[in-house]
Amino acid sequence: MSGEQTTVARAPETARRFRLVPVTVLILGGLVVAAAIADVPLAGLAHQSVDASGGSFPVWISAGFGAVGFVVAWRKPRNPLGWAILAMAVFAALSEDASFYNLAGYRLRHGGLPFGWVALLVQPGWAPALVLLGLTFLLFPDGRPPSPRWRWVLWASVAVGAMWILAALVLTVEAIIGHNVHVDPGGNLTALDNYAGNAAWWNAITNVATLVLAVCWLGSLGAQVLSYRRASGDRRQQLKWLLAGSASSGICVAISFSLSGGGTSGIARAVSVVVTAGLLALPASMGFAILRYRLFDIDRIVSRTLAYALITGLLAGVYAGIVLLVTQVMSITSTVAVAGATLAAAALFSPLRRRVQRVVDRRFNRARYDADRTVAAFAARLKDAVDLDEARAELLTTIDRSLEPAHVSVWIGQGE
Repeated sequence: MSGEQTTVARAPETARRFRLVPVTVLILGGLVVAAAIADVPLAGLAHQSVDASGGSFPVWISAGFGAVGFVVAWRKPRNPLGWAILAMAVFAALSEDASFYNLAGYRLRHGGLPFGWVALLVQPGWAPALVLLGLTFLLFPDGRPPSPRWRWVLWASVAVGAMWILAALVLTVEAIIGHNVHVDPGGNLTALDNYAGNAAWWNAITNVATLVLAVCWLGSLGAQVLSYRRASGDRRQQLKWLLAGSASSGICVAISFSLSGGGTSGIARAVSVVVTAGLLALPASMGFAILRYRLFDIDRIVSRTLAYALITGLLAGVYAGIVLLVTQVMSITSTVAVAGATLAAAALFSPLRRRVQRVVDRRFNRARYDADRTVAAFAARLKDAVDLDEARAELLTTIDRSLEPAHVSVWIGQGE
């Protein structure tokens, strides 16, 4: 009887808790949206570009993570990973807004804007955002570490993050109380600059936190790589999405750094925007994997991406080579050279695409490669088959080797 009373008593409590979930998700999602909208006027107030990153990263990347976290937390509230991604987006977006407000208030107007102390306290939100970003790799895809032996990474990251943000808040409060507020060009409090000389203990904490978090990030990635080697089925496909998104974002970060001093031409800015937008591949891949939406499309996406990247590089090399050969060696006008190179690249596109796609599929999309070979072999045998029973036997054999079904039926319509 007491067990029944306990069950009845807990039911309203559980229902009440899950009624609060949509409200909490809407509040956190609304904060991300509000911060993204406010970023535009605040950037203008600080005379900065919206793409500038005084905090952890540009607010529109925070919005991308926020969208994924919102959907996951809404659809799967029991998965802690959705809440971690959403909280990371909130911290990062508010930190970016606070950075712009600090620039406007303490560098341009020298403390003339109201509630500047609030922005100073919010700005160190980059610390928990970075910690949560690292934990998303460890907790992917179900909110738990790959195995119990990796829990030390979770607790070490949480402990270091708590210590880091607490130390930053202590220095920030000291600067506010002492009216000694100075911010750097990124909107960060100068007292939080490493090796600023005025807080040796902060420098020590920053060095320790950076080292521990780097080890934890490497440990998280290593755990997922080891998990990928043991995984199968849906989990293996989920890890493929994560690794593909991480690789794409890593490549985009490298290219973005290489283009940071590459000039201000229209082409350079356009390429920089496209490359930076590629950073959204990480949250997008996480969303697809966690929600298990079109999981098995990852092999096709990877093969197509690699194929077209290789084709683009090869055609660009052919184009540049023809232009240089014609203009420098044959001394023909540049207009003719450009036209000839364009025609040559267009003529090579289709045959080059087929060959490169076949090579890439053989390595990264083996199922499609094997299926194409099976269908081609079946079509070749079918050309020489004139007997209906023989053709049916070939069809059944091909289907059995390709799909291994439990049962196969062939219906043949009778001609009138």
